[in-house]
Amino acid sequence: MNAPSRKQEIALTITRVFAAPRSLVFKVWTATEHLARWWGPKDFTVPSITADFREGGTWRSCIRSPEGQDYWAHGTYREIVPASRIVFTFTWEEEDAMDTLITVTFDEVESGTRLTFHQAPFPTIESRDSHMEGWGECMDRLLAYVFAQKEAME
Repeated sequence: MNAPSRKQEIALTITRVFAAPRSLVFKVWTATEHLARWWGPKDFTVPSITADFREGGTWRSCIRSPEGQDYWAHGTYREIVPASRIVFTFTWEEEDAMDTLITVTFDEVESGTRLTFHQAPFPTIESRDSHMEGWGECMDRLLAYVFAQKEAME
């Protein structure tokens, strides 16, 4: 008799390559003054963000839509490997919100830094796809922000 198959976890993975050093790409994930510049989808602002960037430390953010709607989320840093990896929880502050785990890795590549963003689990494919759109726009903002930071350093 075959064992019942386990339900496959619904996950989101986004990869971007930055023409910037790994130390810089990592750095903009570590401090609120940087996070406030790129965190959230296109045209969103960040009226509030706090982060105790250490293993066991917590973070909390509010992103505001162009229409003025606030979305709060929070989490805890589980693992930090400088310039290499950040693992943290992510939970929207709304009823029935599901805890997810985000892993961000930073790898040196010939053209700069490859960032891989992984978030799971999601309750539905629709929820994952909604997050894919939001995080995709966030990664686009991050690319632009890192480029501006790199230009300012040169």
